Amino acid sequence: MTDRRSTPPPIPTSIAVRGARVHNLRGIDVDIPLQSLVGIAGVSGSGKSSLAMGVLYAEGSRRYIEALSTYTRRRLSQAPRADVDEVAHVPAALALRQRPSVPGVRSTFGTSTELLNVLRLIFSRLAAHLCPNGHRVPPTLDVAAEVPFSCPECGEQVIAPGAEELAFNAEGACPRCDGVGTIRSVDDASLVPDPTRTLEDGAVVPWQMFGFNVQPAIAREFGVRIDVPWQDLEEWERQIVLDGPEEKKHITVTSKKGLHELDFTFRNARLTVTEELRRADTEKRLARVDRFLTESVCPDCEGTRLSPRARGPRIGDLGLADATALTLDALLAWAPTIIDPLPESMHPMARVLVEQLVSMAGRLTELGLGYLALDRAGWSLSTGELQRVQLARAVRNRTTGVLYVLDEPSIGLHPSNIEGLLGLVEDLLADGNSVVLVDHDVQVLRAVDHLVEIGPGSGAEGGTVIAQGTVEQIAAAPASRLGGFLDGREEVIVRERAAGDGESLRLVTDAIHTVHPLEVELPRGRLTAVTGVSGSGKTTLVLDSLVPAVQALIDDRPLPGHVRSLEAPGIRRVHRIDASPIGVNVRSTVATYSGVMDELRRAFARTEGARERGLTLSDFSYNTGSLRCPRCEGTGQVSLDVQFLPDVDIDCPECGGHRYGPQADAILRPRADGPGDVSLPHLLSLSVREAIGLVDDLPSVRRRLQALIDLGLGYLTLGEDTPALSGGEAQRLKLAGQIDRRQDDALFVFDEPSVGLHPEDVRTLLAVLDRLVEHGASVVVIEHDLDMIANADHVLDMGPGGGEAGGRVVALGTPEEVAADPASVTGRHLRAHLAGEG
Repeated sequence: MTDRRSTPPPIPTSIAVRGARVHNLRGIDVDIPLQSLVGIAGVSGSGKSSLAMGVLYAEGSRRYIEALSTYTRRRLSQAPRADVDEVAHVPAALALRQRPSVPGVRSTFGTSTELLNVLRLIFSRLAAHLCPNGHRVPPTLDVAAEVPFSCPECGEQVIAPGAEELAFNAEGACPRCDGVGTIRSVDDASLVPDPTRTLEDGAVVPWQMFGFNVQPAIAREFGVRIDVPWQDLEEWERQIVLDGPEEKKHITVTSKKGLHELDFTFRNARLTVTEELRRADTEKRLARVDRFLTESVCPDCEGTRLSPRARGPRIGDLGLADATALTLDALLAWAPTIIDPLPESMHPMARVLVEQLVSMAGRLTELGLGYLALDRAGWSLSTGELQRVQLARAVRNRTTGVLYVLDEPSIGLHPSNIEGLLGLVEDLLADGNSVVLVDHDVQVLRAVDHLVEIGPGSGAEGGTVIAQGTVEQIAAAPASRLGGFLDGREEVIVRERAAGDGESLRLVTDAIHTVHPLEVELPRGRLTAVTGVSGSGKTTLVLDSLVPAVQALIDDRPLPGHVRSLEAPGIRRVHRIDASPIGVNVRSTVATYSGVMDELRRAFARTEGARERGLTLSDFSYNTGSLRCPRCEGTGQVSLDVQFLPDVDIDCPECGGHRYGPQADAILRPRADGPGDVSLPHLLSLSVREAIGLVDDLPSVRRRLQALIDLGLGYLTLGEDTPALSGGEAQRLKLAGQIDRRQDDALFVFDEPSVGLHPEDVRTLLAVLDRLVEHGASVVVIEHDLDMIANADHVLDMGPGGGEAGGRVVALGTPEEVAADPASVTGRHLRAHLAGEG
């Protein structure tokens, strides 16, 4: 018998995928090299995410979890089994998704990066603490030993707070706001929105809304006049209504059965709201109460979230709250300075803590996040910022043998930050991990060891491997649609510049966040790109200033507080188009969102077969109609309970995912493109391109389907769920009803419209934006993509850095003018791009 220890078996060098059929993948076979950086590319909808997330990540995570005990598996989120013949040698997998989950109200940049943990240790161990009598006690090694020590001034024993006592999510929370930093209080103005009404006529809205109609009669027993307009009541009367005591009063109530004398307890208007808030156990009930509440900074902790004890320790002039308010760059500059002033005996411990902080923070600054402060609320971070936080944390964990699947890691990254991203990926590989990334950024894809290109088209026209190998091999592959962009053969195509109408939008703002006071002009009737490194102020200028100011002008409301003036001649509509998902469940489809579903239902309701059966328009609704599938109730899916394994969503076995019962297949209408008939379920199963010829006799349907084709979405099926669309697909679908209208009075604002788009898809998007401009629209895009920037009529570059180092306009003009400006970081990369140097 051979000793296996003397002849070890060969170690697998790749993940073998055989027969993958997830979504539109056509039973593909592909080998993914291990311990390498592998890129998966392709046009939008080609199936690249299906391979990366639906096969590699799904199988890697599922198999790891299945190796755990049943008890543990029940408490973990699990992925269903992928539709694939075989996946061999897949490591345990972690995914960094394109859309990370939105952090909760207790999350901050500091907690999500775990930097706050180190900073709390620094303040608990190295700070000057307070004695019970309020004397400041210099730093001492006794703190690290966790022993009480005496105050040199009064002799009182000092017990320094530990790191947990400085945590706003634990013992260090402000008692008033419970560590959230804000408080919600009743907005008195919302309680009585119409001061001309009397109490008996329903002036107090929450009394009416929550069923306390008897309260005005009780208020009368306090002496309040209930037949006098609110605005004419005495101040003491209003105070009774708003904040009166919970006293019982004997009143007479009229009902259908006559008069009744009863005892009722008074519930003032504020108490009505707070009690309803306490009882709100659903989103719907919470929304009803929310209209009467206002959120403000906690007056006790001034928004720091910390208790008085947690705010006590100081290092130099800074407390913990002051340190967390510093940007990451400023914190890195401050941290090394705290060592020397400490007693010599504390230097070794201080160096360890500072080095840990600097090491962790350094990863994040490499990714361009140095402008963020640790106290920045987690929910306010962008998708790209959240994903980079995830990536830095993954590198810090120093795993080995793990498969990391990154979905569009370049989202939100300025070209100058790509090198930092690739540096972190190299660290993951150096620790013996494998990295698969789905991306469209050519700068990222040129850096991979192995590239798999999925295509050739989208939807049913994609789902095959059209090229794979090194970057050089892909560039030389005849079937590749990416090769020309990798080796520079594809020239930068610049659209013909729009002249506009000579008018401009003129915006003047005061300082806000890290953006300095600004005066900017954006040409009307042209395509403007707002550019700059992460944190330079693009979002603040466009989404926090321009958009709300224009909307306020349209609504004839006051401008936002920091906006000093706005001139927007001729603008009557503003459209903000982002990459957020469309709809929240599978009942929202391409057909319903594009507006063709109602027209199709009308067309089928007019058929002879429908009239014979007495069917109307409502019967053809897959949500509520009589023709919907009874098994899945029109969703097209059923969920299987597999006990201790995760529930599995599958196509409904009765309708095959078509959403309708068999009787719907019997209702036919003639095909417009030739002989034969078609049913509504069959029509919904077709792609937009396949369906358009069948409905040529329905002009409004054809027009809307043609718009989808012009948007590059012809591959989508009419019955496809809209929440599952990519960010780029969602953005373009939102434009479906806009591209052929006159838009002289419209401002369109896009937040990174190139997200998730292949270079060819970017060209399609540019054609769409060009059509909007041709129809008179003023278009503003926040962008990092160099092709998009090169095709703008006007570029406004923010910077020069992020955070406190940004917030100014550093370059202005045509793309060529910005490219020639030595002060512009964007210009430097744009200059190389226009010269074909990648």
